[in-house]
Formats: sequence, C-alpha cells, structure tokens
Amino acid sequence: MRSRRVMGGISEFFDIMGSAIAVSSAVRNHRPARESDLKRLGIDPVRFGEIRYR
Repeated sequence: MRSRRVMGGISEFFDIMGSAIAVSSAVRNHRPARESDLKRLGIDPVRFGEIRYR
C-alpha cells in the first residue's frame, strides 16, 4: 500500500511539472495557457488572462 502512495506522489509531481512547463511555453509563445493547467497550478484562469505582455 505504501508503494502506491509513493507512486501517486511521484505521478502528481510530474503532472504539476508538466502543467508548469506547458503554461511557461504558452506564455513564451504568446498564446493562451490551458485552463486545466492553470487550475492545477492554483492560478485563476480569468485573472491570468487579464495579464498583458509587452
């Protein structure tokens, strides 16, 4: 049972890192980030969409 919890934690870590990389890539390429990625990172998608870049 303990190994499942460890594997679940590792899986969640990689999910979060994947979302962070996806959002970073979207910002870098001047395109909107996916709402699901922003929510996974604890970022409000509406507020994030209000940010303007130069």
